[in-house]
Amino acid sequence: MIVCLDSGNSRIKWGVHDGKQWLAQGAVAHAEVEQLQRLVSDWPHPAKVMLANVAGVEAGKRIREQLAPWLPVFSEARSEAARCGVTNRYRHPGQLGVDRWCALIGARGFGRTAAIVVMAGTATTIDTLDADGNFLGGLILPGTELMRRSLATDTAALPFAAGRHVDYPRCTDDAIVTGCIEAQVGAIERAFARVANASCLLSGGNAEWIGRFLVIPHVVTHNLPLEGLRRLALE
Repeated sequence: MIVCLDSGNSRIKWGVHDGKQWLAQGAVAHAEVEQLQRLVSDWPHPAKVMLANVAGVEAGKRIREQLAPWLPVFSEARSEAARCGVTNRYRHPGQLGVDRWCALIGARGFGRTAAIVVMAGTATTIDTLDADGNFLGGLILPGTELMRRSLATDTAALPFAAGRHVDYPRCTDDAIVTGCIEAQVGAIERAFARVANASCLLSGGNAEWIGRFLVIPHVVTHNLPLEGLRRLALE
């Protein structure tokens, strides 16, 4: 059995895999990290525990404290130059966010075609993987909530908008929400247009919502970083 944990900006996603399928998946907020203790009580001792952590050293320490009985089989993933059929073309491979690295490895497990790999969470990342498994590079932009919040906090008169997406916004709230969504899907669609015969994989908490507004073919694949961690554990 393999336990995988993806410690992101807002939540810690986890999954339990028996070698054939995911037995369970879930998520806890960082403020409720003590809930991870239930994994130790609910599941037998795993063969491996895999962690991808972009939330900082203290967050990683707290996760380890909750899973203390499993520390002998604990492993923290790092971005590398090449692994699991993916070659990292980042200028400095170790500086690529490990959640993005694991998502790319997870995406590679779904097929050998080119792919646009989108992680839609607190931030949105849009990464390009060619058919040979080369990570060509990617984009990082604020997620929709961060965009709305920045307009509310860094301008004198704009609200934290609670509008809706419309083709021709005629009120400020709709204008903000529509602009934030159009920025997200426009960046994804531009990345998609650069690569021939690519698939588009969406993951993250906002994946299904953003997918509603895309005009390109796409597949929502939940918890791609967990898939990547699983593949790393088996290599």
